[in-house]
Amino acid sequence: MNNQHLLVEVKERILTLTLNRPESLNSFSHDMLEGIIEAIHQAKINPEIKVIVLSGAGRSFSAGGDVKSMGNVSPNDVYDHIGLLNKVIKALRDLEKPVIASVHGFAAGAGVNLALACDLIIAADDSKFALSFSQVGLISDGGGSYFLPRLIGPYLAKQFFFTAEPIQAERMAQLGIVNVLVPAENLVDETIKFANKIAAGPGKANGMMKKLIDQSFTATLDEMLELERITQPLMVSTEDHLEGVAAFKEKRKAIFTGK
Repeated sequence: MNNQHLLVEVKERILTLTLNRPESLNSFSHDMLEGIIEAIHQAKINPEIKVIVLSGAGRSFSAGGDVKSMGNVSPNDVYDHIGLLNKVIKALRDLEKPVIASVHGFAAGAGVNLALACDLIIAADDSKFALSFSQVGLISDGGGSYFLPRLIGPYLAKQFFFTAEPIQAERMAQLGIVNVLVPAENLVDETIKFANKIAAGPGKANGMMKKLIDQSFTATLDEMLELERITQPLMVSTEDHLEGVAAFKEKRKAIFTGK
């Protein structure tokens, strides 16, 4: 499933997808985006995969769109490219498994939005984020105009989009966008440690919790209460629930299988 622009590795319960165009700061290509979609599909149908990690090769996470090719593409090409990017964003959000963005170096434009489409972000403490669309006379794509205002409100989101100012990872953590800050040299090890901790949890419950939280932004309180009411009876029938109860009674650590 590997292609030149995306490295795919499965180790134990973790699928790692590494954007692999380091010479262009991992700017998106057709092959890269197609590869992510295919890899997410495989993760969806593979019960052994519990967590997905998205990272970048080289010195940065992703610059998003390839600025070098801008100005030489037609509006139709842009429309098709963003359609493919939209499929990636929807695949990440629809997957009922946690997705972790592991960010180092620089994340810019749609590279930031790709990270925002994940469920959790771990970042190197010296990394920077920039919603740089306005620098080239563009609007946000990749879902940024959806995700960011919901995280930090419309006023600050507009500031970041209008100014395209680089934002230090520390401030992103203070704003609640970055979950964990780690020293740059420890990013890989800390990401895997964090991913393993989540992978050891109840897979079905985590997947459903992700779905419920995402739905909560467009649902009413009454609708969410009913969704919880409908979902919980399904959870009490899982092997993980029975194992969790047994482990609690026996005063031991639960061994979840995702069943």
